[in-house]
Amino acid sequence: MSRQKQSALFPEFFEEIERPKPVNVASVPQRSPFRYPGGKTWFVPTFRQWMAQMYPKPITLVEPFAGGGIISLTALFENMVEKAVMVELDEEIAAFWQSVVNGEAEWLANRVLTFDLSKETVIRELKKTPNTQREKAFQTILKNRTSHGGILAEGSGFLKYGENGKGIGSRWYPGTLAKRLLNLKHVAARIDFRCADGLEVMQDFATNQDAVYFVDPPYTAGGKKAGQRLYKHYTLDHELLFRVCESLKGDFLITYDNAEEVKRMARNHGFQMRLIPMTNTHHTTMEELVIGKDLSWMDRFPMVHEPETEYLVRKPTKKRPNASTRTRRSRADDTHR
Repeated sequence: MSRQKQSALFPEFFEEIERPKPVNVASVPQRSPFRYPGGKTWFVPTFRQWMAQMYPKPITLVEPFAGGGIISLTALFENMVEKAVMVELDEEIAAFWQSVVNGEAEWLANRVLTFDLSKETVIRELKKTPNTQREKAFQTILKNRTSHGGILAEGSGFLKYGENGKGIGSRWYPGTLAKRLLNLKHVAARIDFRCADGLEVMQDFATNQDAVYFVDPPYTAGGKKAGQRLYKHYTLDHELLFRVCESLKGDFLITYDNAEEVKRMARNHGFQMRLIPMTNTHHTTMEELVIGKDLSWMDRFPMVHEPETEYLVRKPTKKRPNASTRTRRSRADDTHR
């Protein structure tokens, strides 16, 4: 029996269990031109493991809350699926992805390279009424890369200080952005983009056994307000989302804030849960929920399970335990055993 399994069964005789460290996002290829609030770059290594253990290989990935699209783009660039169905209600984000699908990535790259960025030019550009979809797409990139936290929702201001005191230009890397945009040309034909309701699109594919789903909804369950602050379209019937997921023939993964209401819904629908570490924009390590039908593939990794009660972990003692010693057992959710 491995030390990890022994420590889980007999925690009072082992040192405190080491928590897994968050993924270093700098080690993950940056495919998206967006700085997206709540983006899932940190989740890419886990997503790869999920896709790698599937047999047969899925044909379609459905991402009903696509946003910056890092998961869909990773799946396409690394040939995990043949097609990605990307869904987003935000009309600005939609204008960008529709422009990419329509072959405007090179135009956007040239526009980025030739734009003379300053606070004055940014304000002037964003005040314009775009005449074409690609012009709106460029405004979206510009606003995203110069606003605080990349937030596109109303009320977001410009970067004031940024990296090394560069202010509004601290996240504007024309060469890097242009390269990412040009690279999108290689996968654009395999993107099925829809400006639509994500739950409705999931239902459209519900009977498709060759489709899998990565679901990253706005975090508004359990009274959470992050989604309201970060996104224009944050209203979501979370219970309906879980019912839709229960109807899917294909596999799915949901990422959620670690909220009790979410855990309750997951248990009620018979889904499994794990906790996974991530680092937020303030460089604070947090744990987010991963929810799915069968997460046993995660058990070979040093992931944190989602228990109802934490173990009380003590330092090892020199005394040898006698037969009367009773080990403390967790009341962990049996769904992952």
